[in-house]
Amino acid sequence: MAQRPSVKGVADIVSLIDGLRTVTGRARVTWYLVFGGLFLDAYANAALSAGLGPMTDQMELSSTQISVLTATAPALAILFNPIGGWLATRIGRVPPLLIAKVLAVAGAMLAAFAGDFTTVWFGRVLVGMAYGIDFAVAMALLAEYTPKASSGRLNLWQAVWYTATTSNLVLALGFFHLDVGQDIWRWSLGSAGVIAAALLILQAIWLVESPAWLASKGRLTEAVRNLRRIYGIDAVAEEPEDGTGPATQAPTIGFRHAGLLFRGAYLPRTILSSVISLAQGMQYFAVGWYLPVISLTIFGDSFEKATMGSIVFNAVGIGGGLASAYLGYRLGLRMSSAWGFGGVFVALVLMGLTFGSAPIVIAFCLPVLFILCHSAGPGANGKSIAALSYSSDIRALGTGVTGMVGSFGSVVGLYVFPQIKDALGLGNTFLVLSVVPLLGLITCLVISWEPTRADASPDKDDTLPADGAPAVTTTGAHDR
Repeated sequence: MAQRPSVKGVADIVSLIDGLRTVTGRARVTWYLVFGGLFLDAYANAALSAGLGPMTDQMELSSTQISVLTATAPALAILFNPIGGWLATRIGRVPPLLIAKVLAVAGAMLAAFAGDFTTVWFGRVLVGMAYGIDFAVAMALLAEYTPKASSGRLNLWQAVWYTATTSNLVLALGFFHLDVGQDIWRWSLGSAGVIAAALLILQAIWLVESPAWLASKGRLTEAVRNLRRIYGIDAVAEEPEDGTGPATQAPTIGFRHAGLLFRGAYLPRTILSSVISLAQGMQYFAVGWYLPVISLTIFGDSFEKATMGSIVFNAVGIGGGLASAYLGYRLGLRMSSAWGFGGVFVALVLMGLTFGSAPIVIAFCLPVLFILCHSAGPGANGKSIAALSYSSDIRALGTGVTGMVGSFGSVVGLYVFPQIKDALGLGNTFLVLSVVPLLGLITCLVISWEPTRADASPDKDDTLPADGAPAVTTTGAHDR
């Protein structure tokens, strides 16, 4: 009979999971259920966008009220990304995900049945809280569920995002043909609540706490039990010989430890993931703001034609998101981000130089190039790099901080660049915005950390700062 592997700490858990070539069985089910939460986050955001026009007419919203509704979810995510990371570090990965679904159900139902602007806004507040918590925790849990050989699959969240957006637009068309009139926005927002409720039930039944997180808290018996439940790996918990490992010490990481993300070998990783997340948020939401205008120009000014145009653009995003997993595996997350930023830079410069004078075909192809390069590269990679760059004890905190930076970029993209557009015109706005992917490209070329390398495993690297340890200034392999 083969000897059962022993588990003394997080590094042993990670080694056993990394020994698998892919996720199968229950692991695959749980993996997709976590992705389902990311689908919901995107769907809930798209639900407001698809119904904003009819809602504006029905409730006679002012431009200020429209701006507030649009900004609420990403603004709340700035705060609740790190809160989600803190919760996941303190109480585990699964409980915050379930809390997020409860908030999403409540927010969607409140907004769908609202009779005034204030009630709709409060519903969007709850949705923003859910979005911030879920995204920070989901990426950390996915990273801990996934073997190193399959780490590129984390980038599939970008395809999930565009699939969710497209699904909501298709559903909006369905509601349009059902003749629901201006109440179409209620159906759109309400459908997000139905999805959230279904995910709440399924995640409560199927999700299993991360073995790596349990091991980081010294709960080795529970960790090996969950290894068996998720992967069928039959291991045995063993007390570390020196008595100093996680089995006897359960480090408590909180907001006061956020400084660890900016020390030693973690510093370049935090800068890289934060810049990618910030830049992709700014460029997508700035240009995404104008995609409906481009769609109206190309496909016509009716609700049906404009929605079909948006579906076409989002379908390109699905293709790019699927390609991001392959490119992340072949090129690495850093270089695929660099190539993506380069393509976005070229697209924005050409959009700026040819705006208003390019033939319809070119006017259509340039936004397609933008979305394809964005979704295949930096759109996915900021969050994926963050999830793979930190050890289990601070991973959720790291993804939370990176998510906060990305949400800040979203808010900037939504509000700063429309003001630039009013001052300089749309063509010049694209030219100004091109600075963002250029800075992202430069950062990717300067910082050479690549988490998908076979030897890049923070949980196995004992030179990294942990639990308030003195700063480590190691260079070389750990910084690359």
